[in-house]
Amino acid sequence: MSSPPSKHMAAVVPAKGQPLSVEERSTPTCGPKEVLIEVHAVALNPVDHVQRDLGLFLDEYPAVVGSDLAGIVVSNGSENGSSTPKPGTRVIAFGSAFFHRGQPDYGALQQYVLVSEDSVAALPDSYSFVEGAMFPMAAVVAWNAWFWAGLSIEPISPSEKKGILIWGASSSMGAFAVQTAKLLGYTVYATASSQHHAYLETLGAARVFDYKRDSVSAEIMGAAEEDGLSIEVGLHATGSQQTSIDVMSRLAKNSQAKLAIAPLVDKDAKIPDNVQTAFVQPPASLTAREERMSWIFGTWLREHLAAKQLVASPHIKVVPGGLQAANQALDELKAGVSCTKLVLEL
Repeated sequence: MSSPPSKHMAAVVPAKGQPLSVEERSTPTCGPKEVLIEVHAVALNPVDHVQRDLGLFLDEYPAVVGSDLAGIVVSNGSENGSSTPKPGTRVIAFGSAFFHRGQPDYGALQQYVLVSEDSVAALPDSYSFVEGAMFPMAAVVAWNAWFWAGLSIEPISPSEKKGILIWGASSSMGAFAVQTAKLLGYTVYATASSQHHAYLETLGAARVFDYKRDSVSAEIMGAAEEDGLSIEVGLHATGSQQTSIDVMSRLAKNSQAKLAIAPLVDKDAKIPDNVQTAFVQPPASLTAREERMSWIFGTWLREHLAAKQLVASPHIKVVPGGLQAANQALDELKAGVSCTKLVLEL
């Protein structure tokens, strides 16, 4: 593969609260345990417009944000040849804009990006770059939630009659959580608007409930009793945190329920004694974080993508215009989308 250019284009956050500006940047070189990727697709997440507008997790400017990407490995800086992706490999990766606090070499919204080698997985030819870009953050969120909740990485038998509740399952985090929970052997209950129920069932949800209905709590309780399920673990992807907390409390009855929360935690929510909640995040220890990311990407995602067991979800909408359309796409995401993931092709 040819060497990367000395300069490339990036959608830069010039200052806090300022719109993105497409500018030329110097192409970085890899440090130890880093991979340089030529970016072909970037999937957008709500945190991207929060970072642009409010400066969340950004310590310096100019900054480059974005986490979900797919592309081709250009070079790597590791001596561990057996496990490091080789140049020319199609990959998906988690851009570490969070962990590097805005350092521009590490945000996904640019043509060339540095990524930690533990956050890269090979992308089979059966998936397009656009499809591949849908997976990284959703996988990180789902697996950090399941580890926090104490789930085993080994699938259980469906005969154990254990369930998991995914609240707001039509979001990208929720839709991927449905797939992971199903692959782990759990019976998946999900909530979403009624028009998305059939779609979520194709991803593995056993039952889907309309979270807008006043009777949703009673409906979930009745279904769990009818199915003979024990539901003590949940993931809140979007929607009313208080409602999902209250439903988990009723499901848990006299036991302790765990509800992992993907968005920022609602500080006004009232937490019953039989529910434990936590914001989904990786381990605080760098070593533990690297080990977990390596397992998520280098083992679990690699194996399940190779086996074609994962579906890029929810529905994909490619916003035309590449980096030049980044502000438009983030504004559209901020205004609200339903069962849709916005993606830029570079």
